[in-house]
Order: sequence, then C-alpha cells, then structure tokens
Amino acid sequence: MRRSGRVVKHGGSYILFAALLCSSLCSCSVNQPSCPPPAATAVQPRPPAPPRNNEPYTNVDFSIPLSRITSPTIYVFKARHRVFLIQDKTLVREYPCALGPHPKGNKYFRGDGRTPEGKFEICYKNPCSSYHKSLAISYPTIRGAKEALSRGLISPAQYRSIKDADEAVRLPPSNTALGGQVFIHGGGCNPDWTLGCIAVDNQDIDELFKVARVGTPVYIMP
Repeated sequence: MRRSGRVVKHGGSYILFAALLCSSLCSCSVNQPSCPPPAATAVQPRPPAPPRNNEPYTNVDFSIPLSRITSPTIYVFKARHRVFLIQDKTLVREYPCALGPHPKGNKYFRGDGRTPEGKFEICYKNPCSSYHKSLAISYPTIRGAKEALSRGLISPAQYRSIKDADEAVRLPPSNTALGGQVFIHGGGCNPDWTLGCIAVDNQDIDELFKVARVGTPVYIMP
C-alpha cells in the first residue's frame, strides 16, 4: 500500500556514490550539504490497501485535501520504508522513504548511520534545505539524554542543553556523543542514502511541510 506507485531506478554506481558521500560522522545537518540521490520516475498509482489489525489507524482516505489536515500525526515505519500521515485515526497520506546506511536498530551515538526510534516532535521547519525542505525531529530527547548522562557519555551541561531544547520544542544540540540534526527531508526515496535522516520525494515533503507544525507528533517505529 502506498499513496503513489513510484518506482526508483538506480544502478550500482549510485549505491557506491551515495555510500562515499554519506560516510561522515553525523546525521544530515541544518545546512545539509549536497548528497544528491538519483532521480525517480513516476508510474501509475495503486489504490490503498485496508488497514492491518495493528496499524495506528482504522480508516484510509487519501482524497482528504491538505486544507482539512489540521492536526496530523506522522508515523515512520523503518522496516517498511514508509511515512504515514494520520489524522483522527484516518490514514490520509502514505509516502515511501529512504533511511541511513544502517536502517535497522535504534540510534545510540553520533555517526552510527541509524535513524532514531521512539516518540518525537517536529521542532524546526526549514523551507530552504539543500534537500528541498526539511522538518527536524526532537532528537536527542530528554529520556535518551538521561541515560547518556548516567553512563557518562555526555556532561551535565550537555544534558541541560538537551533538556532546555526539548522543553522549548526547539532543535536540540547535535555536538554531543548522541548526535542530532535528524530531519524528514526531500531529495528522493532511493534506498537508504541519507546519514540517518528520513528522505522522501520533493512533492511529498511539500505536503508534509504544509500540514506539519512545530509540535506535531512523530512516531518512528522499527
């Protein structure tokens, strides 16, 4: 099931190119230096499938206009490489997505190439991203920072900075051992080319950017 039936074409050279460019030690930054994925081509869309028993929604309606999506929740299912936009228990949009080079498992430290899992919020909107547009998620969270502090991975001052940012719903610092600056951004949904961010096609981030606000809940699932 997906909102559109895009099929991505890529070759071995693209995989090698993305791997070389995406080997730095942190997730995609606010400036998001170029790491261009290959272009995608569109095919005919496929109708949505009915919800599964364990889905976070009970209905599917992709015909709802964006103007009526006023209180959305974003779900990212890493194993499925899908982003769900849900409102009032109704799945209103579904987008294919790409992750980092190590998509399985939670994010634990800077440079691990993983996308964090758990409950977050949109804490920053960048309309001028190098990847078209981007929505920052509130990683690292207070919970992760507490655990890192107890293990001696971050200092008390770094913990306070993360805590202050979380409480103010603003972009947390990314200069700690936990990393940061994890975004949902454009650039294409080609297989796992980011540094740990969540990438969708540009027209899809246009829709997400329009309806999401600072404070919009984001659930990232394994």
